[in-house]
Amino acid sequence: MISELKPTFIALTGPTTSGKTQLSCALARILEIEIISMDSRQVYKGMDIGTDKVPADVRTKVRHHGLDLVQPNERYSAGQFARDARAWIREIIKGDRVPVLAGGTGFFLKAITEPIFAEPPIDSARLKMLRRYLSTLDHRALAKWVEKLDPERASLAIDGGPQRMSRTIEVALLTGCPLSSWHRESPLDAAALTGLIIQLELSREEMDKRINKRVTYMVERGLVSEVRSLLEAGYTLDDPGMTATGYREIAQYLEGDQTLEEAMEEIRRNTRHYARRQLTWFRNQLPSSVRIIDATSCIDLQATAVLDAWVEVHEQTGPQIRGDEPSL
Repeated sequence: MISELKPTFIALTGPTTSGKTQLSCALARILEIEIISMDSRQVYKGMDIGTDKVPADVRTKVRHHGLDLVQPNERYSAGQFARDARAWIREIIKGDRVPVLAGGTGFFLKAITEPIFAEPPIDSARLKMLRRYLSTLDHRALAKWVEKLDPERASLAIDGGPQRMSRTIEVALLTGCPLSSWHRESPLDAAALTGLIIQLELSREEMDKRINKRVTYMVERGLVSEVRSLLEAGYTLDDPGMTATGYREIAQYLEGDQTLEEAMEEIRRNTRHYARRQLTWFRNQLPSSVRIIDATSCIDLQATAVLDAWVEVHEQTGPQIRGDEPSL
C-alpha cells in the first residue's frame, strides 16, 4: 500500500563498496541535492582514508553534512544522528533542495524512520568517570556486566560490540533503569520521517573483489600514516572511532605484531565479515517498499533510476517534488 505521507528524503544504502558515494554524486548532476552522510565512522575527525570519506574537492561541488563532527575519543549515537539529520533535512528542504542520505549504517536510517526513545538525562561528570572505567574492561568483562544489568538486551548489546555494551551499562548504572525498559516505556524522541529508500545490490563475489581493491588503495593513499598520526596524537584503540575496521589492524602492524601484508589481509577479512552483517541487517530491517538497484550497472543509469523513483512516489502522493517542509 502506498504511504499517504510524501517522502522528505532519498536514502541510498547498501553494503560497503556498493557505490553509495558515487551514486549520490551522480545524482547531484541531475537533481538539486545536498548529501547527508549516513556512516557512523565518517563522523570522526582525522579519519579520512580508513573510512573512505568523500574527498574535499567533491564537497566543494556538492554540500555534505555529517562529516567530521567529533573527535575519535568521543561518541556519536544513532539518537544524536537522528536529531542532527532532522535539522539538516529541514535546512535542505527550506533551500529548495532534496536531502540525500548516503551510507551503510542501518541504525542511523532506522533512527529517523522508526524513531527511538528520548534519551534519559545523565549527569555528564558521572558519565565521564564511568566511561573512563569501562574503557579499561575487555569484551568478556563488559559482556558480564551487560548480562547482569540488562539481561533482556544482553544478546543485542554483546553482538553490537564494546560501544553498545558500554552504553547499556551506562544507562543501567546511572539511571537505575535498564536500557530495555527505557526503550519500552519512554516517549519517542520525534515523529517518524518518510523517505524513498534505495538499496544498492551486488553479488558477494563482486563485493569481495571491490573490498580487496579498496584495502590496497587505502594503504597506497596513506592509511599507515593516518593511523600513526592518530596514535601519536594520543588516541588509543579503546576510543570509539578507533574501533573502525582498518585502524586496529594497522596499529598492530605499527607495534610490530604483524607484517603490513598480514594487516591488509586482516582488514580485507574483517571488512568482508562486516559487509555480510550489513546484508543480514538490510534483509531483516529494511521496509518492503525499498527499491533495489544493481550496483554494477552504469552509474548514470543508476542515478536516472533513482530520479525516476523519486518523481514516481511524489506523483503518487502529491504534485510537488521539492519545497514541502516536513513536520520535523
